[in-house]
Amino acid sequence: MFAVYAARIDRDQPLSGLELGERPAPEARPGWSTVDVRAASLNHHDLWSLRGVGLPEDRLPMILGCDAAGIDEDGNEVVLHSVIGQSGHGVGPREPRSILTERYQGTFAEQVAVPTWNILPKPKELSFEEAACLPTAWLTAYRMLFTNAGVRPGDSVLVQGAGGGVATAAIVLGKAAGLRVFATSRDEAKRKRAIELGAVEAVETGARLPQRVDAVIETVGAATWSHSVKSLKPGGTVVISGATSGDRPSHAELTRVFFLELKIVGSTMGTKDELEDLLSFCAATGVRPVIDEVLPMERAREGFERMESGGQFGKIVLTNS
Repeated sequence: MFAVYAARIDRDQPLSGLELGERPAPEARPGWSTVDVRAASLNHHDLWSLRGVGLPEDRLPMILGCDAAGIDEDGNEVVLHSVIGQSGHGVGPREPRSILTERYQGTFAEQVAVPTWNILPKPKELSFEEAACLPTAWLTAYRMLFTNAGVRPGDSVLVQGAGGGVATAAIVLGKAAGLRVFATSRDEAKRKRAIELGAVEAVETGARLPQRVDAVIETVGAATWSHSVKSLKPGGTVVISGATSGDRPSHAELTRVFFLELKIVGSTMGTKDELEDLLSFCAATGVRPVIDEVLPMERAREGFERMESGGQFGKIVLTNS
């Protein structure tokens, strides 16, 4: 079957290890099901995999892709939950939790196999392309906002780095949930788009906000960390799920953290139940993922190049005809 896969690891030039071509179709195994992939979306996790983060060379070649929507073996329209081993279903009882493609072949292919437990019904209100955007970036944003930040309607939130998948999701979900959302970006066009999606104000990265906020959604890391901490009200919370600019900020702002009794919460992906809630939320409210571009699987390299350059706003989706 045709697939998009990591053939080599290159930390400095990750796309040099990206290959498109034939790979073996999934084999049947107890407790697992095969899904015909209709749509799959890109995540920065795919670029990190090409750099060898979470993917050692002895597991290559590895088909990339965490997210997908498609048709299961019984003809049902489904969405995949990307966290494998969270429940023990379909894997050994002591196997640690992992994200699809860290241990198992991914979704950038004609077919993918996952534990049957990881398959959820796709709401009829969502297209395959829309549903394929939800299991990683949008689920991460959902958990960051509503589980780990614990914000309520009327609260204020700062989203760092408008344009990325998680940040875009946080703006849209926050607006839909009645939050007062602020956003940052170095790019003027992305700041304008953030306002169109529901942010009350979008400022340059590092600029002073008109008010301090209850929570910060942080995925950028070192470049924005000091600003995130300084933007919080006393007792506020920074929720961090990534560090695309590095994980070693020059100013950790520890004095401010303890003096203002701030909370720092790590967040990774989300649970199957949270994904089910997110799917229902989108179906019921009309909220839809922001899609930057839809490409056929054969043009996957273009999507990877766009994501690596940081030029996208929202999700890049690959489809099988």
